[in-house]
Amino acid sequence: MKVQEIMTKDVITIDAGAKVREAAALLRKNRIGGLPVTDSGELVGIITETDIVSLLKTEEISDDLWLPSPLEVIELPIREYINWQKTKHALQNIGDREVRSVMAMPVVTVAADADIEEAAAVMMREDIARVPVVRGEKLVGIITRADIVKGVGTVRESSTDSQGGE
Repeated sequence: MKVQEIMTKDVITIDAGAKVREAAALLRKNRIGGLPVTDSGELVGIITETDIVSLLKTEEISDDLWLPSPLEVIELPIREYINWQKTKHALQNIGDREVRSVMAMPVVTVAADADIEEAAAVMMREDIARVPVVRGEKLVGIITRADIVKGVGTVRESSTDSQGGE
């Protein structure tokens, strides 16, 4: 079975200059886990839920400041202030960042006429759940692990039906 037989053809994309907030809204609205990223119509990357969630990582609490015991009274407020500043920085409004600063690139793709086994191998090798599908340089679809499972199920049902009819 070929990738083009089971891929999603109406691909939802986002422009590289769009804000992360817009990408998150598209993911949520369409109940999808990733968006191919384009720049002037050309596929340049992909942004996923994981990329967005990873922006929320905070630095570890600072314990590098330690003053002698008599000064602990002023050290604790200073340590708390430093930790608060780190937390504020980590929680800056990530929604205003451009997608291009967060997306994965170069983007891994698969050809529309490739076998689904090849697409599955790419996903396993790269540890990704979705792959944009191209015909030449043009984005023509996207295939996910779920699409491959459905495709394998369809092939199995077809072969079972043809065997049962003999």
